Amino acid sequence: MSGQPSADALALLGVAEMSRADQAATAGGVPGERLMQAAGAAVTEAITRRWEPCPTAVLCGPGNNGGDGFVVARLLAEAGWPVRLMSMGRRQALKGDAAIMAEHWSGAVEPLAETLPEPCALVVDGLFGAGLARPLEGVGLRAIEAVNRAGLPCVCIDVPSGVDGDTGLVRGGAPQAALTVTFFRAKPGHYLLPGRALVGELVVAGIGFPEAVLADIGPRQWLNGPGLWRRRYPWPQPSDHKYSRGHAVVVGGADITGAARLAARGAQRAGAGMVSLACPPEAATIYKQSLPGCIVRTVPDRAALEALVAEPRVRAALIGPGSGVTAETRDSTLGCLATGKACVIDADALSVFADAPDALFKAIEGPCLMTPHEGEFARLFGAGEDGEGKLARARAAAAASGAAVLFKGYDTVIAAADGRAAINHNAPPELATAGAGDVLAGFALGLMAQGMDPFDAACAAAWLQGAAAAEFGPGLLAEDLAETLPAVLRRLKDAATA
Repeated sequence: MSGQPSADALALLGVAEMSRADQAATAGGVPGERLMQAAGAAVTEAITRRWEPCPTAVLCGPGNNGGDGFVVARLLAEAGWPVRLMSMGRRQALKGDAAIMAEHWSGAVEPLAETLPEPCALVVDGLFGAGLARPLEGVGLRAIEAVNRAGLPCVCIDVPSGVDGDTGLVRGGAPQAALTVTFFRAKPGHYLLPGRALVGELVVAGIGFPEAVLADIGPRQWLNGPGLWRRRYPWPQPSDHKYSRGHAVVVGGADITGAARLAARGAQRAGAGMVSLACPPEAATIYKQSLPGCIVRTVPDRAALEALVAEPRVRAALIGPGSGVTAETRDSTLGCLATGKACVIDADALSVFADAPDALFKAIEGPCLMTPHEGEFARLFGAGEDGEGKLARARAAAAASGAAVLFKGYDTVIAAADGRAAINHNAPPELATAGAGDVLAGFALGLMAQGMDPFDAACAAAWLQGAAAAEFGPGLLAEDLAETLPAVLRRLKDAATA
């Protein structure tokens, strides 16, 4: 874990922000022609590092992405590769830097066709970049479909053509890339599904943009990683005791008790100095037998739970895992929020407000994190508009609720009410197992109990969960996550102090 990238290195630029970066670089004295030449050279270098010379088809579109393609074709040909260039339009119709690069290509320009040339062993997709404003159609779409049918390795310039750089949504169709090369900073669409599944290996190449451009843009979304939050991670200090490390309360249900137990263990392993398990009296024996490190407190009603969470030493509470979609869960959730303490709202405590989400949002008095999966998210915030994308949906949900939102999935998005957002990318498929979300909520609870704000805690919890799952590997059960976390934390701490 040494050498983790910084927050600046983790920044993601949307399509409009990347356009601003281009303009700022040009205004700062870096000619667009030089940037395009460097972009094509970066793609060529990535290709020649991975493949031996082979018959290659370079597909060029009508804009700057096509201009990059002309550079790639020329440099590959100069290196001795057999190259055929196919263009969507006439060379004479190109404008600006793309026209200049096309003039440097001395080979034939064939019209883009619905079939690939023969022989062909590698395809370079330079048809459209991240800012495609309409669905792929016509010969462009049919050419992409031919690439996919052929099953040949495809190298995409910027993004696979048809993938929206802001949302990851596919407009009409897109090629399955073996390699995608983008420039300066990655885009959200590289990490959001379904685009993420089409990108293949992603290379982010520096092509001469001044780093000052990033500060001028002030990006508000990042790829999640320790560089975002490690300076604020609550490592234990010599003067700490169990209460200064944070007292957390997990609210457990009477029937599905495993969820709360997983969450409590997660909070313990994440560093909470004390974890109490609040449950109905009839479930106390089960919790006492299985959680020797927790204080089990019986709470027969909302008043008792609210009094517990309001105790001065309690810093944070989690409600929802295994609670049941009941009037009691609704009442208890409102009771926890009424204390003004930091709260994590998960699972049933979200679903129970499906008929009146504003009642939940208006009850938020203090720091709050919601951790919905897609179904729970849709019940509270709706399914979203066509083309909106997960990042925009998470941001809108955070703004509407006033809470940080951890929108779970393979492409988990964490959003704060102030517009900051992060996309988590280290979750392996093994996390698709019952109870993993409960442990994640427990990790976030433990970190919030130690004083992390909800956005930082959600980002750290999501990354730590992914790292622990990858550490354990195949055969993962939710129970393994908390027990694997110490090894991840040890390396993270070593890297922080190196």
